Amino acid sequence: MDKRKKIDQEDNSIDREFISKNLEAERRRRKKLNDRQLELRSLVPIITNMNKATIITDAIAYIEELRNSVEELTDQILQMEATDENRNTKNEDININDDDHPMKIAHQPEVEVNHICGTKIWIKIIVQKKRGRLTKLMEAISVIGFHLTDISITTSQQAILFTSSAE
Repeated sequence: MDKRKKIDQEDNSIDREFISKNLEAERRRRKKLNDRQLELRSLVPIITNMNKATIITDAIAYIEELRNSVEELTDQILQMEATDENRNTKNEDININDDDHPMKIAHQPEVEVNHICGTKIWIKIIVQKKRGRLTKLMEAISVIGFHLTDISITTSQQAILFTSSAE
C-alpha cells in the first residue's frame, strides 16, 4: 500500500506542476487581455457600459465615426483646393489684364521721407500687399522710436499705400 500512495503522490505532483503551468499561462493571457481592454476603454471617449462587449462595440462605433470624419475632411480639403485653383485662374486672368494697365506696381517697396518742420516728418511707403505686412511695418516704425500721427492706409489688389506724419 505504501507503494501505491507514493505512486499516487507522484502522479498528483506531476498533475499539479502541469496544472499550475497552464494556470499561470492562462492568468498571464487574461491579464494581458484585461490590460489591453483597459487601454482601449481609456482611448474611446464614450463608453456606454463597463462590460467587455459594450467596450468593444463602442470602440468599433468610435472608429467608424473617425473614418466618417476623415472622409468628410478630405472632401472639404478637395473642395477647398478646387476653389483655390479657380481663384488662381481668376487671378491669372486679372494679372493678364493688369499687364495692359499703365500703372503696374513694382515688387520693390517704395519709401519716401520728407521733413515737414521741427521734429516732424512725413512718411510715404508703398509695398506689395501680403498678409501681415502692414502689422510688421507698424511695429518696425514703432521700434525705431517714431510716434505716428495722422495715419492713412490705402490698399488695392496688389499694393498697400501707407502715409503718416511722425515725430
